[in-house]
Amino acid sequence: MQVVVVGLGYVGSVCSACLASRGHQVVGVDTSTYKVDCIERGESPIVEKDLGELIAAARREGRLSATTDIARAMPGADVVLVCVGTPSREDGSLNLDHVKRACAEVGSALASTGKFTTIVMRSTMLPGSVLDELTPVIEQASGGKAGDKFGVAYNPEFLREGTAVDDFNNADYTIIGAGCERAGESLKAVYEGVGGELIVTSIPTAEMLKYVNNSFHALKVAFANEVGRVCKKEGVDSHAVMKLMVRDTKLNLSPYYLSPGFAFGGSCLPKDVRAIVSRSRHHNLELPVLQNIIRSNDVHVEDAIHLIEKFKMRKLGFLGLSFKAGTDDLRESPILRVIGTLVGKGYAVLLHDPNIDMERVLGANRRFVEDEVPYLPERLRADLREVVESSEVIVVGNRSAAYREIGGMLRKGQVLVDLVAGVDRRTVVNGEYHGLAW
Repeated sequence: MQVVVVGLGYVGSVCSACLASRGHQVVGVDTSTYKVDCIERGESPIVEKDLGELIAAARREGRLSATTDIARAMPGADVVLVCVGTPSREDGSLNLDHVKRACAEVGSALASTGKFTTIVMRSTMLPGSVLDELTPVIEQASGGKAGDKFGVAYNPEFLREGTAVDDFNNADYTIIGAGCERAGESLKAVYEGVGGELIVTSIPTAEMLKYVNNSFHALKVAFANEVGRVCKKEGVDSHAVMKLMVRDTKLNLSPYYLSPGFAFGGSCLPKDVRAIVSRSRHHNLELPVLQNIIRSNDVHVEDAIHLIEKFKMRKLGFLGLSFKAGTDDLRESPILRVIGTLVGKGYAVLLHDPNIDMERVLGANRRFVEDEVPYLPERLRADLREVVESSEVIVVGNRSAAYREIGGMLRKGQVLVDLVAGVDRRTVVNGEYHGLAW
């Protein structure tokens, strides 16, 4: 395919060389004569492992060239990759000015391609940037409509400096946020044969994914550094601890715990986070990540309360009381904090949990009920249907299989608040479905 890469910085240079090495005909465009001259001489404009060799080989074989004139690059282009930077403004907000200028130039030269051309943003940008801010710029400059004369897409890059060529060719996945089917098919053809899974999704999802990835990477660095500071004060080898920690790929480095849902609870996580935070204060350590985990959890509980209250209905039914489905452990179950707050405000509340039988609640669990939720026995019902039919708002608090298809029991006018993404929305026919963070 004929590919134009606008912007020959770090991402653009790597993309140009890697795509050319895979047999595509690539023209790089940049306002910098230095970068363009480097490419034309078969040299890399940046320091990056293996990149110089790829550029030299692509130039020798006539598959890679560069120019400062975008009009010269555009004729015949199947795909245009916009790799222009998106720096921060002084207030931290995203600056799309450079990308908008590039999009306007691409749009003005679009007619010269003589075919349907897909314009792809690779720069990091927030959800809504491509469809709401950049697509109108291209449409105005080209006089055409997206999906008709041209396609738009967002293709986030996950390249690490120092290993970018390997990351490009051996990625776990390549994400295509496609504005239309033709745009998606064009990009699939560009990346055919690139390692990893090729996934087509919506443009806003792809835009958000890039920020989620980078935020999580930053969080991991901050978390590991805080662990290191605590370990040093305790006389523990921090590297030994973290090497063991990451060997657990079932819980620690896995999809587990990484699905938006309700707050954490139970007998371990709250207690253990509080303990390590307390110890850090003993050492006079400031650990903003660890010290704010509980606060973040509290805010999530508060959001759940606000969501339930916004419907202005007084009869509430709560389904799922234990902190996790399949257990009767009520200790520090976050849904009980929600229930307690609303009971205190005078709401009429009924409760159901398939695993809670007050005759079998013993030991620490029994003491917890007596001390923290004394209202539970009188409001607990064994019949799920009774709770649903007697309530105006039904709140699902854990992922018990008994609640998966609860939507089919709702009548018109009832509201279902799903705090755990545990309900099949397709079963909600007559009532309203509301998720906590989705």
